[in-house]
Amino acid sequence: MEDIAKRAGLSKAAIYLYFPSKVAVLEALIEAKVGPLAAGAQTLSASGIADPLMTLRMLATMAAHRIADPNLFAVPRLVIGISGRFPEIAKYYREHVVEKARAALETVIEAAMAKGQIRRVDTNAVVRAFIGPLFFEAMWTHVLNGETALNNPQKLIEQQFDVLLSGLEPRA
Repeated sequence: MEDIAKRAGLSKAAIYLYFPSKVAVLEALIEAKVGPLAAGAQTLSASGIADPLMTLRMLATMAAHRIADPNLFAVPRLVIGISGRFPEIAKYYREHVVEKARAALETVIEAAMAKGQIRRVDTNAVVRAFIGPLFFEAMWTHVLNGETALNNPQKLIEQQFDVLLSGLEPRA
């Protein structure tokens, strides 16, 4: 709260003139910083059913470019860090960000299966296989200070799709 007050040019007490609680401040932060990413995924998913594999690539590219921004990844990092003390924030993040993005991915994966672009698979497992490499890259880069692949997000996405789709090609 001290950091927020300092950045806003307010006292800690003045923050509570605008927000009723710390939880409300954190919820607003989530909505402002990562909420648009989940909403963008939903919009892209709904409009991209005609070409699901291209839509998956677009979703991956959008995510890779956004997670390259350390300011954006600071929010999930914060949520992970405080989830033990503020489980309601973890729940809020899951419901307002993760579940929306996950549903968008599931919609596109289901459409790809329906069109025969990929074989029938467990959609939940594919969502995890899709998100896992991106989340790992963000953690590796922004938390563990490892060498990044995010300076070339398109190469990262192409490598991810090569691995993912080689295992999902329709079988004869």
